[in-house]
Order: sequence, then structure tokens, then C-alpha cells
Amino acid sequence: MEIDQQHQPDKTDRQQSMFPPPPPPQLNRSLKRLLTITNCLLLCLGNASGPLLLRIYFLHGGKRQWLSAWLETAGWPLLLLPLSLSFFYRRRCDPSARTVLITPRLIIASAFIGLLTGADDYLYAYGLDFLPVSTSSVLIATQLAFTAVFAFFIVRQRFTPFSINAVALLTVGAAGAGGARGARQPVTYTLVMEMQLVIGFFATAFATVGMIINKDFQALSREAANFGLGETKYYLVLIFAAILWQCFFLGAVGVISCVNTLLAGILIAVFIPVVEVLAVIFLHENFSVEKGMALVLCLWGLASYSYGEYREAKEKKERAVSHQVQTSTV
Repeated sequence: MEIDQQHQPDKTDRQQSMFPPPPPPQLNRSLKRLLTITNCLLLCLGNASGPLLLRIYFLHGGKRQWLSAWLETAGWPLLLLPLSLSFFYRRRCDPSARTVLITPRLIIASAFIGLLTGADDYLYAYGLDFLPVSTSSVLIATQLAFTAVFAFFIVRQRFTPFSINAVALLTVGAAGAGGARGARQPVTYTLVMEMQLVIGFFATAFATVGMIINKDFQALSREAANFGLGETKYYLVLIFAAILWQCFFLGAVGVISCVNTLLAGILIAVFIPVVEVLAVIFLHENFSVEKGMALVLCLWGLASYSYGEYREAKEKKERAVSHQVQTSTV
């Protein structure tokens, strides 16, 4: 009987179907822990310093809202440094590793998110022009509750009594201070940074158009000359604002990639009253009893979340040991 060779599966094809391509190199546990700690520090540093620098800009004579929005993402080229380090690390592990992981579809999606981010940056800068840092944090405080809800429905974030308690405490505490599943490719930290690079580029481009229309570039030298802290400090405020805001975004996407979205939201919420305390120290804003209570509630919420994560990790380790013992006895 003659076999139709055209429909006969090739041996190579069968092997490829049985053995899919190897996944990208994974970070070892110590390196991932170091990366997680670094991103948490970057997130906290940027979250605490970025709003203060923008408020300093407005308090001492700055009047350009589009410029302030532009500063929030203008530091996106700084991402090229960690991306380069990641590229060399991946090439050392796999000489055939791709230079760029992001796909055209993700570029389009990131570009759209970047435009939305640019609009959001402008609205934030516009509000910070008129509101104290402590008051603007009231609105930001609600984001943790939204983050938790979307994390549950979109990425099936698992909640424990400790994490629910943390979300409740942090949302109430921060507000009181003012008075992807099913992905077609592995989501790695490098891919997340590439997406953030695209988002930052398009958000900055959006703000750049606004600056051109508002003639902000022509007004920079004049505004610097009239700045209350002096011309040199004017440019230092702008430069460090761009750098620290980028630290915030890099830290946020890093925490989301290494841990989960909920932890990033919790860290942001925790530092809202911290920002208010710093505003009292450096910007001489009023500190009320409500702000002190907010700080206590936020620290309590963070402790609750940390203890819950510790309990869950301990139980997971005990289950793994128990399963290993049962397997060995059988």
C-alpha cells in the first residue's frame, strides 16, 4: 500500500511538536530577590520625591503645566541602561536570544497606553498646580481599591484575609490623610521594561506637542531667570524631577513583574502619608491629627500584607516538604 508522503508528518515536525522551544532564561532566586528589593526602593524613592519636586516647581514661580506633565515621563531614555544590561545577560545565557522581545501588537497597545498616560500626566500636573501635595493625595488614595478590583478580575489576583485587610486599611488611611493571564508569550521583566519604554516615549511625545502649542520651550529661559530658588536650582529641579519620576515608573513595573500588581499598589498607597509628612517638613504644609492617623493605618496595612505574604510562603513551603516526604515514602 502506497503511503501519501505529502501528508506524512516529518520527523523534525514531530520532534518540535513534542518538544516546544525552550523558555527564556529565568532569574535565579537571589538575583530575583535583589531585583525585587531594588524595584521596591526605586518605586518608593520616585513616589516620595516626584510629587514634591513638581510642587516645589509651582511654589517658586513655575507656571508651565505641560512642562510638568512632560517631566513625568521625559526620563524614558534611562530605561536603555537596564535594557542593555538585560540584553547582555540574556545573550550570555543564550547566544541566540532576541535583541527585542516586544511584538508589533504590544507596541501598538503600549503606544495607546502612552497617549493615555500623557493625558493623565497633564491632569495630574494641572491639579498639583493648584492643590497642596497633601490634598492631591486624597484622590490618589482611591487608586489602590481600583487596582485591587482590576487585579482580581483581570489577572485573577488571589486574595487572603491579610491582603484584604491591607487594602482596606491603606485605602482608608491614605484617603484620611487629606482630610496577564493567557499571554501568548512569557511576560518577563525585560518585556515589561520594553513596554514601559514605548509608553514613556509616546506619553512624552504627547506632552511635547502640548508644550509646542503652549510655547513652553521658548519660555524656559525666562521662567528660569525668575524662579524663586535661582536659575541653577530651576534646572536642577527639572532634571531630578524627570529622573525620579522615571525611577517611580521603573520601580512600579518592576514590582508588578517580579511580585504582583497588588504589592505595587500597596507600596504607592503606603507612601502617600509619607509624602504628606515630607511636604510638612520641606514645604511647610499643615500636619493634622488625621494625617498622623493615616500614617499609622498605612503602616498597619503594610504590616498586614507583609505578614500575610509570609504566612502564605511558609504554608507553601510546608506543603512542598510534606508532598516530597509522601512521594519518597511511596
